[in-house]
Amino acid sequence: MKRNSQLLALTHLSQLLDFVTGIGGLIVPLIIWAVKKDEVVDMDEHGRSIINFRITMFLYLLICIPLVILFGLGLVGMLVIGAFYLIYPIINAIKASNNEQPSYPFTIKFI
Repeated sequence: MKRNSQLLALTHLSQLLDFVTGIGGLIVPLIIWAVKKDEVVDMDEHGRSIINFRITMFLYLLICIPLVILFGLGLVGMLVIGAFYLIYPIINAIKASNNEQPSYPFTIKFI
């Protein structure tokens, strides 16, 4: 096994495909993680953190939907989640390229 910082960073940045394709930001990192987790050092940890982040943010979005109807506060929640979707993959791609561990705040560990 070898460390491939560029592939780790690319895996984090591939989440931004959501802004182009709608769902590619979940599928592409999932495929990269599944294929390379045994070949690249730290890919398993980075891949797990990405998938956990994606699932958690999706659940938070689901919670925001009724809050839009009931209180209008869901719009604020959706804006915050949108900012997280944009900012944290970039931050963690930089961390991956610097051989640091990923850090996604407010993430529930599912896997």
